[in-house]
Amino acid sequence: EIELGFSIEEIDNRSVRLHIGINGKIEGHLFQDNHTSLMQTSNAVCPACTRKAGSYFESIVQLRSAGRKLNSSEIKEVRDTLDEMLSEIEPDPMFFITSEGPVTGGWDMQLGSKAMARSWGKRLTQRFGGTIKETSTVVGANDGIEVTRLTMSYRKPAYSIGDVIKLKGELWLVSRWQKDGPILRRMSYFERKGVSWRDMEKCMIICSVEDQYLVDILNRDSSAVEIMDPVDYKIVTVALPYDDDNQTSKIRIGFIGDMWLAIPGTNTEV
Repeated sequence: EIELGFSIEEIDNRSVRLHIGINGKIEGHLFQDNHTSLMQTSNAVCPACTRKAGSYFESIVQLRSAGRKLNSSEIKEVRDTLDEMLSEIEPDPMFFITSEGPVTGGWDMQLGSKAMARSWGKRLTQRFGGTIKETSTVVGANDGIEVTRLTMSYRKPAYSIGDVIKLKGELWLVSRWQKDGPILRRMSYFERKGVSWRDMEKCMIICSVEDQYLVDILNRDSSAVEIMDPVDYKIVTVALPYDDDNQTSKIRIGFIGDMWLAIPGTNTEV
């Protein structure tokens, strides 16, 4: 059995004396002990809090699109990936946002950490494709070591995965992203190829994924299907894509060249 008691003696606003008394019994023997401890408090601010209060930032992130302005929905979609990343990783006191806001053509942000900016940049290119450009600027020195600030510019492609584009007179489907550019899938027959971001500057978006429809197949034969036009609700015939498996009950279509065309890849969706 052990009994513990204590009392606090206030000395001043920052100091108190703590008196501790212990009484106990071990194997039938009583014991008693007293201790005194001086406790002092001081005001302090953590480095991260100091930096936040002082509008400190280590990196500037510029969100842009290639050849056009980012619209509000795109900005929100891209910006939300930062909150998503922060919710998934271990908390870091230096991963904070100092300021952010709209600029001509996109969105700018000041972040408390270079590592935060680079981690986010990697996630952006994996999710949306595009390119990252980094520059460093010397802003001072600390103990003889140069202090630099990172400016990271992310350029989101004007196209998305699933968009039908025209490149060098041919129709292609944007299939997936890789570091140096997207993987394209030919619309008319099976062929895949990788192209560079620079090559894609010459492409034209013919039918974005937002303008495509996943519709029910009403009838089918070996080469075509009958569907209901999603715009005027008439029954129309659409040629099957080259990768049709003769089993799917739905098909993805896009209005291309004044007619509905089937989009390859439906078999992987339904």
